[in-house]
Amino acid sequence: MAGDEDQEHDRLFTLSEANHLIPQLQSRLASVRQAKAVLARTKDDIRRASARAEYGGGSTVGPLYLSSLHQISSNVQAIQEMGVLVKDLDLGLCDFPHLREGRVVFLCWKLGEQEIKWWHETTSGYKDRCPLEDSV
Repeated sequence: MAGDEDQEHDRLFTLSEANHLIPQLQSRLASVRQAKAVLARTKDDIRRASARAEYGGGSTVGPLYLSSLHQISSNVQAIQEMGVLVKDLDLGLCDFPHLREGRVVFLCWKLGEQEIKWWHETTSGYKDRCPLEDSV
């Protein structure tokens, strides 16, 4: 089918479109961080409950743990459905496919940044990002 050769980059963002999504990304990534914190707090309880399970033991944190897993999954899925690529959940690092000088590159944004000011090639990553104002 025509256009299927680059499924990963079906959506291209202008800088304005990508910046417009930042508040939504901030909210979703904050929810992911909160859920990850719950997982970190409850993992020992879950491990102990699992060890006791064969003896009929259980855990009161099981539903909270499962809810947190679902919260992470649903938020990441929602971000991906926007066409945004989640690169690192701990950093809150996201890339937006963008057409720059006739080729697809990634606009690069990290949780805590107020707007997108960086980009990098699709073959490189965060450590190789370049300031947007340096060219064109």
